[in-house]
Order: sequence, then structure tokens, then C-alpha cells
Amino acid sequence: MSKGDKVLGVLGGMGPAATAEFLRLLTILAPAAKDQDHPVVIVLSNPKIPDRTEAILGRGKDPTPYLKEGLLRLVEWGAGLLAVPCNTAHYFIDHFLAEIPVPLIHIVHSTVEKARLTSPEGAWLVATDGTRASGIYETYAAKVGYPLFFPEDEVQSEIQLLIKLVKANKMAEAAEKMRRAAEKLWEKKALPLMTACTETPLAYDAAGLPQEKMVSSLASLAEATLSAIYS
Repeated sequence: MSKGDKVLGVLGGMGPAATAEFLRLLTILAPAAKDQDHPVVIVLSNPKIPDRTEAILGRGKDPTPYLKEGLLRLVEWGAGLLAVPCNTAHYFIDHFLAEIPVPLIHIVHSTVEKARLTSPEGAWLVATDGTRASGIYETYAAKVGYPLFFPEDEVQSEIQLLIKLVKANKMAEAAEKMRRAAEKLWEKKALPLMTACTETPLAYDAAGLPQEKMVSSLASLAEATLSAIYS
């Protein structure tokens, strides 16, 4: 198989705006000079997948069957590589990952590895309440010896709210909350924000905050996915 010929399957819709941004990043970061240089991408955007945070917190339906069915369907459609632009979903995916017959680019691993390169001294974890409760980032960061720092409850509440605002297409409000959260965190430690929910890079960008002070989970996943496609 020649470089760039791997068919990518993207399970998205969690949420739709984050999926659209992931596809945009795949396009602008690809080492392509013409249409034919870009990878074939199969997208299954299913916003009906139950809320991942609500499930982790014991308040909602288990999304596992929907995630597994979606990934296996992408494989049936011809995908030889998979990506899921949703951090919290990976908590559930990890439980059945061995049953998926093709490689999946893991957003948590990709983001932590990117952070290790750009900010070896650590980063703030900006994520959903579900991702925080699952410990998925802490587990991998501890495995590779990477220091993470966590917002206090007040700031975490604002982060969870701004994520909901992005999903509701209220970007201006989300941006303002992201700006305030970032300022509060940087007052404590001048470390990059690891935007470990795929809605948070959108709010960060809308807030006009400095790019060098963010490690985006969406960009990290896109870069790792392209590396696998073109290797």
C-alpha cells in the first residue's frame, strides 16, 4: 500500500462541530499538493450516541453498544484505520478495543505525547467532568511520567458549562467562559491548557487566546492520524 492510501474511518457526532473541525484539520495538515494526495475518509457522524459524561457519572445510558457498532460498521465499509474525535468516548472504547480488527488512533495517547514534546513541565487538563471522573488522562500520563494539573471545582464547573455552550452553538458565550477559565488557571501556573475535550479547542480559538499556550486534543489526533496514514 502506497503512502496516503490507507482508508480512514471517523466515528463522529460527539459533537458535530468538533467532528467538522477534525476533518478541517485533517485537510489543512495533510502533506497533499492536489486532491488525489489526500486520504480517503469515511465519516459516520452519529450525534444520537448517548452522552458519555452522563454515563460515566451514572446519570445516563451506556454508549458502549453505539460506539462499538459504529466502529465495526466503519470497518465493514472499508476503513483500515479509525479515529474518534471525542475524548470521553475513549473511556468506553478502551473496554472493547481488542475486539476492533483495525488500528485506532487513540486521542488520549496522542494528546499526552504532543504535550510531552511541547511542554515537558506539564499542562492543565481542560476536560469534561466525565473525562475527569474516568481518570483516563491521569492513567496514561502517569504511565509515561507526565505531570498533569487540574482546575479547582469552580473553574471545572465553568469548563463543563462552556463545553455545553459549544454544543449548543453559543460560541461567543463559550469563548468568554474559556477566556476567564484560562486566566484563572494561568494565574496559578503558566502552563499550556491541554484542551482534552474536542469542544474546548473551538472555544479556545474563538476566545483569541495564544496558540502556543494550548495543546489541542483535536490537532493532536489529526497529526497522529496523518502520521499513521502517510507512514
